[in-house]
Amino acid sequence: MYRADTVGGLIEQGREGELAIGAPGRLGLTQGGLRELTRRTVAALNALGIGLGDRVALVLPNGPEMATAFVSIACGATTAPLNPAYRAEEFEFYLSDLKARALVVQEGQESPARAVAAARGIPVLELVPDLRGPAGVFTLRPERPLSGTPARAGFASAEDVALVLHTSGTTARPKIVPLRHVNVTASAFHIGQTLALGREDVCLNIMPLFHIHGLIAAVLSSLAAGGAVVCSPGFNALKFFSWLEEVRPTWYTAVPTMHQAILGRAERNADILRAGRLRLIRSSSASLPPQIMEELERVFGVPVIESYGMTEASHQMASSPLPPKPRYAGSVGVAAGPEIAIMDEAGQLLPAGSLGEVVIRGRNVMAGYENNPEANAKAFTHGWFHTGDQGVLDEAGYLRLTGRLKEIINRGGEKISPLEVDTVLMDHPAVQQVVTFAMPHPKLGEEIAAAVVLREGLSATERELRDFAATRLADFKVPRKIVFLPEIPKGATGKLQRIGLAERLGLT
Repeated sequence: MYRADTVGGLIEQGREGELAIGAPGRLGLTQGGLRELTRRTVAALNALGIGLGDRVALVLPNGPEMATAFVSIACGATTAPLNPAYRAEEFEFYLSDLKARALVVQEGQESPARAVAAARGIPVLELVPDLRGPAGVFTLRPERPLSGTPARAGFASAEDVALVLHTSGTTARPKIVPLRHVNVTASAFHIGQTLALGREDVCLNIMPLFHIHGLIAAVLSSLAAGGAVVCSPGFNALKFFSWLEEVRPTWYTAVPTMHQAILGRAERNADILRAGRLRLIRSSSASLPPQIMEELERVFGVPVIESYGMTEASHQMASSPLPPKPRYAGSVGVAAGPEIAIMDEAGQLLPAGSLGEVVIRGRNVMAGYENNPEANAKAFTHGWFHTGDQGVLDEAGYLRLTGRLKEIINRGGEKISPLEVDTVLMDHPAVQQVVTFAMPHPKLGEEIAAAVVLREGLSATERELRDFAATRLADFKVPRKIVFLPEIPKGATGKLQRIGLAERLGLT
């Protein structure tokens, strides 16, 4: 099942002269070229005194160099990708928390991370792209002379840490998630199996590459299958269809808000869609509204495969299967990697059809949060990892999520799933996007609110939407407050933010 348990072994899957990494408008890097770049990069890091176990922070723009830097540096050290849009104080926190051994930034790229690294005595390595060569080729140049002998040189083994990420930390201090080579390669192969990826497949990556979704689902799964990934400079709905025309990918993966933005421009690009060779669309990292899934399938004429992932599981945990197996709007499919079960608060596994917490165990699940015994004691109990998500597994093994446990609204003892309210409001013809969330209430504790973006040229009042919801929902589930926004606040990866939204909108 697993053809490699390290990233170095994983990139041996592709045929020498075939495409591995590309970019719109540029010559692509072959599989053999990627392997050679990796050997050079590991040797260069070792010559600088950086080796296995040393953490290298990557602050790079989206694109092929970010993809190849992640792959090649992970083979000889530990990668720690960071969002280039962070402010100085955020870099201060992350570089300190990670105990970064070096920082990689692109030549000529201004970033507050440079000054933070200098103040902390962290060596800066400039990534110099070879703009006359294939996409993704680079050399590393230390800002100041640097040499040494690493404690452990050479290529990583399965138990070495390939990738370190932080949890999103919406309600508390972000936790460090160390992912070993055995974790990330297992997830890459799981995704390849789910999507039946092969050497002829090309993924168009529009996801940010400081995030687990882009790194594992787009980059590593493509390479694990011996296929290719073409890396855009980042999501841009205005350029998406010209990339589709040029790259001719067989699939792409994105978060629901990106799919919605793409749908908004799809009808006027019908010719490009007809001439394309997409065979599937993948959606992950947030719940895909059933209405958007149906519209995507109608407009693109290909199956939409919804997946369920999280950082602690190296991304994928469940996925809708490919046709001819059934897939259902509102379900994230069947276990597609780790084993999945539903557990009650007492630690008992529940039968099919029962509502409880989603728990997982398997090869792609992390060994534990770093230096956080309290979080580990809470997350790992009864032999399973607790995801913090609530859901139901049916008799056929299909999982339906009802929301994050910490996002479930507790209105005077009544528990309401925000996803259920979202789905109902999305059925109103004037609603383009919605996010339901909790707002404080002096007597009930929490009350239901919703933020709504209306479709262009259509209108609706708060009363109309509340009346519409009341025809489909029990009275206690109907939002007491609906606010209209031109755009709903999103996180760095395009996910809608429920937690803290009441405060951001002044509803506290």
